[in-house]
Amino acid sequence: MKYTLRPAANERDFAAELNPEQYDAVTTDARHALVIAGAGSGKTRTLTYRVAHLLGYGIAPWRILLLTFTNKAAREMLERVAQLTGHGSDQIWGGTFHSVANRLLRRHAQRLGYLPGFTILDSDDQKALFRALVKQFSGKTNKNDRFPKPEVLMGLHSLAINTGRSWQDTLTADYAHLERFEDVISNIFAAYRTRKMESNAMDFDDLLTNLVRLLRENEDVRYDLQDRFQHVLVDEYQDTNTLQAELIALLSGGKNTSLMVVGDDAQSIYSWRGANVDHIFDFTRTYPDARVYKIETNYRSVPAILNISNAAIAQNTRQFVKTLRPAREEGKLKPAVVPAPDNRTEARFVAQRIDELMAAGIPGKDIAVLYRAHFHSMDVQMELTRNHIPFRITSGLRFFEQAHIKDIVAWLRLLTNPRDEVAFRRIVSTFPRVGEATAGKLWQGWQAATEAWFAAHPDEERISEPHSEVMKKVSVPAAAKLHWGGFLTSMDSLHPADRELTPTELVKLVQNFMNAYMRATYDNYEERMEDIGQLIKSLSDMPDIDAFLSQVALLSEVDHDTTAADDDCVTLSTIHQAKGLEWKIVFVIFLGEGLFPHYRVITGGDPDDMEEETRLFYVAITRAEDQLYLTYPRYNGHSYDSQYCPPSRFLTTLPEDLFELWSL
Repeated sequence: MKYTLRPAANERDFAAELNPEQYDAVTTDARHALVIAGAGSGKTRTLTYRVAHLLGYGIAPWRILLLTFTNKAAREMLERVAQLTGHGSDQIWGGTFHSVANRLLRRHAQRLGYLPGFTILDSDDQKALFRALVKQFSGKTNKNDRFPKPEVLMGLHSLAINTGRSWQDTLTADYAHLERFEDVISNIFAAYRTRKMESNAMDFDDLLTNLVRLLRENEDVRYDLQDRFQHVLVDEYQDTNTLQAELIALLSGGKNTSLMVVGDDAQSIYSWRGANVDHIFDFTRTYPDARVYKIETNYRSVPAILNISNAAIAQNTRQFVKTLRPAREEGKLKPAVVPAPDNRTEARFVAQRIDELMAAGIPGKDIAVLYRAHFHSMDVQMELTRNHIPFRITSGLRFFEQAHIKDIVAWLRLLTNPRDEVAFRRIVSTFPRVGEATAGKLWQGWQAATEAWFAAHPDEERISEPHSEVMKKVSVPAAAKLHWGGFLTSMDSLHPADRELTPTELVKLVQNFMNAYMRATYDNYEERMEDIGQLIKSLSDMPDIDAFLSQVALLSEVDHDTTAADDDCVTLSTIHQAKGLEWKIVFVIFLGEGLFPHYRVITGGDPDDMEEETRLFYVAITRAEDQLYLTYPRYNGHSYDSQYCPPSRFLTTLPEDLFELWSL
């Protein structure tokens, strides 16, 4: 006789709530499982139900370890588990790699020479410590040479740790322009380690390195944790770096421990910060008994967008082959490919189309403009502002609010208005060894000389004589003497006696003046140079520098996200920042060869880099639910400074029947 038990009050019918692919992954009894979850296929749902399934089988919550990349992801999953199971999930070890490492090190840090109650240094604390060490050690370098700022050294230090390389190898590979400072950097890094230990403090990288070291060197602790965690689950496995991958292996190495990693090789786009896609590709080699589960039903996008997505990622030879299948019915519009004559017209199209969509009742929050690099958004920001369309930027500051752009604009402001104290102080503060006090003394001298000149030339609106002559009587503090003369000579070159320079010429000159400072100041120097390059391209149709500065001031004056309700704000974001998000309507802009894919990837010739660019394009288009617009400018820039821009290979390799070509 067969006797059927009724489900308990807190039990759920997982087979009815999950699709067959999800259900197979959730209920697997494999010791090692790799779940390849395609875009929009319910990755979070799968992980959440997996935890609920384990709890339902009687696994104690404190024996489950869930590792994520963001606190938000961990919090969301644990809240869903609580809803599914009907009881709290607070005993589950769920959180980011760093938060879990912190909890474990609180129990065992003494094994590594730390005292109980160690401090965690945040980025501001790190910067303050590096700043003190730079001041201590950089005095041994040539005073005419610009020693790198603390932020640059922090970037070098962290990249080395996250890629598993020595900092010397990282210096040679990624910071070659700083190799002349190698001995001083070595002293700073050694002192940094010492000062942290003396302060009983760890930075965020130390949390992972110290936990790995603890588990390597202390067999009893390692065995205890491996016995504790019977089930280890990892989210976004394709984004793990060398340190994280080793930590996962150490924690899940017990004889009775199961490991499930969930991710999507097609969305691995963070190699520049240490992520290694080989970890997901090599999983079955590392664990020969591993089972692979593919989840390919997409609940996000209409079929036409998925067809584009599948065709785009098919270009990659190194991948877990999968085909996203739609759960939704076909939409009203095919994805559109939109060539524009130039970048300004491209921006006009984006702004006008968004205006039409919002007028038709689509909230701004359901619309996103995505791009490969932040500078691609400059013209769109300007057009949206002109059209009074509110927007928020998730990829950083608005274009003209970025520090390096404000550095450039400060020179132009001072040229047109020598009484501009803010611009003057910003410029002289870029001199080595010049702080607020010295900048104040320089301003007093500059101001006095300026007023004297205007008193002698009451009909003049600007200083027309060489600044080196006007300012020759200014008393210059010793800390600024090395660079004051060069500054005045640079100002002279901005207003030659024979003609007035165009805005484009002025910005190019200022860029040359500021190059050494920016290289030593900004960790992402090359990206910032691209910003300035795009600014130069967009200046060629400006009649004069006054018109440009007026436009910058008006754009900066916009009351950003407070001018409209959240529902009315369009999102502007780099693709890297947009991963994991979705919108009903997505514009992917600047899809020109050399812009996206990036010219450095094209000229570098590394097929792995090009495959990552393809994955980046795939991530962009899979953010769209209902409508997708792929745009590019045939020329980037205006008049004599424009650059021909053929369509991206990501567009030319798409079958023509998958999209509609729009003609402006």
